[in-house]
Amino acid sequence: MKKQLSRKHKLIVMTIKINTLYYGDNLDILRKYIPDESIDLIYLDPPFNSKANYNILFKEPSGKESVAQIQAFSDFWHWDKNAEDTYLTLQKYPKFTNMVQFLHAHLGRNDMMAYLVMMAMRLRELHRVLKPTGSLYIHCDPTASHYLKMVLDNTFEPFNFRNEIVWVRTTGHRDSHKYNQSHDILFYYTKSKEFTWNPQYIPYDEDYIKKNFRYVEPKTGRRFMADNLLAAGTRKGDSGRPWHGIDPTKKGNHWQYTVQKLDELDKQGRIYWPPKGHMPRLKRYLDELDGKPLTAEWTDIPSIGAHAKERLGFPTQKPLTLLERIIKSSSNKGNVVLDPFCGCGTTIMAAHKLKRKWIGIDITHLAISLIKTRLRKIKVYANKDYKVIGEPVDFSSAEKLASTNAYQFQWWALSLIDAKPTNPDKKKGADKGVDGWLTFREGGRLNLGRIVVQVKGGVHVGAKDIRDLIGTVQNTKSAMGIFLTLSEPTKAMKKAAMEAEYYESPTWGHKYPKIQILTIKELLEGKKPIIPHSQLV
Repeated sequence: MKKQLSRKHKLIVMTIKINTLYYGDNLDILRKYIPDESIDLIYLDPPFNSKANYNILFKEPSGKESVAQIQAFSDFWHWDKNAEDTYLTLQKYPKFTNMVQFLHAHLGRNDMMAYLVMMAMRLRELHRVLKPTGSLYIHCDPTASHYLKMVLDNTFEPFNFRNEIVWVRTTGHRDSHKYNQSHDILFYYTKSKEFTWNPQYIPYDEDYIKKNFRYVEPKTGRRFMADNLLAAGTRKGDSGRPWHGIDPTKKGNHWQYTVQKLDELDKQGRIYWPPKGHMPRLKRYLDELDGKPLTAEWTDIPSIGAHAKERLGFPTQKPLTLLERIIKSSSNKGNVVLDPFCGCGTTIMAAHKLKRKWIGIDITHLAISLIKTRLRKIKVYANKDYKVIGEPVDFSSAEKLASTNAYQFQWWALSLIDAKPTNPDKKKGADKGVDGWLTFREGGRLNLGRIVVQVKGGVHVGAKDIRDLIGTVQNTKSAMGIFLTLSEPTKAMKKAAMEAEYYESPTWGHKYPKIQILTIKELLEGKKPIIPHSQLV
């Protein structure tokens, strides 16, 4: 019988937006959109305080690494006014007052302290939105993990700490001054002592099988382990009676089963009778066991290799199998999974695959664009059966984005036509003047055609920009060029584009305007470039 939902939980069902991508600061998004106790599982892989710049490298469909790259984010946390304000705000919450004051006294006003107070505020919100039966997994590294665990213990209570998971992701790189670092740490917490848990198993290795499942039934060929039928301590009753002339109490034991049950097992052929003089044992068949219970040391999931099929080149991309394991362990079908630093969207892909509902948040349009591209390849999302909140929805909001953050505007504009971004800071040689790429099949599976994409968010555009694009198309040996502009194109621009004539596809037998100009307004109204869309890769 289904339990009656409380008024509070009925409200959650009506208001929470599932299968939704949010663009923006996750602290703001959590407060504005995510109701109390509405999430079953949270996974987060926040930027570590590791002082590392990450670059994004997009892999071409041919398998080669593209020279196109974008600096996705800088993994820096600084003590500034925002960190100072957050520190002061945390002290208003009695649960956090002593902790943040202690950390501040120990660390002072530095980047590490900035990282911890910013994470503390977000973990407070994540605790709020988590259901009582919910779980949280957080990725961290040795730079700040010991401090971060203090924040987690304070937020979730020490008795709700479940595991420190060691993910051995690689064999490590040679370092002459210290031991090789080959693993990441994940902290696993629950909100209460009653939580969703599905035990996971891994296959037995060959050595374990040979050592422990040494027997094979001649008739069936089934491999089995000969397990003990006795338990320590004497007992009265059926489990302490002699069976087949064997009295278990003589050595201070009793049978693990009643003698009636032992008779049933024997009739089923599940008792192994060794040579005379040895104790009978229970057959445990290898093919009936789930496998070896999973421990907190995960050595069977490698990191994503340079030539792996799932590799996107996103700097902190995690393997799909890693997220699948977490989601299987701590949620059920139909549950809601949240990733507040969703990056390239691996959590979302795993949640969809395992029939969970999902919510993703990221602060860059680059990440949102990449996730939209991944979702586009999943049939169920072909008609965009998901929501994106925080992106420009009209011309005025697009203008505002262009005026406040040129790179974010560029990444968002490229996403309107599913183009992959390049790095404007690293343009060299033939790639100068390229903001993004579209790639389509031309000929065989590995023969590709490329389309150069340029984005202009300013008001000063003219025919020179189109002529420059034509030159870039020629220099990069590309098939076509697309010019995305916030401003309306001039007559001279249109004329220059027309003079470039057409690209004729030898494979598809169609002509396409070699240079195309599309305004942001047209794209928002649904207009698309005239290119072989069905062949885009």
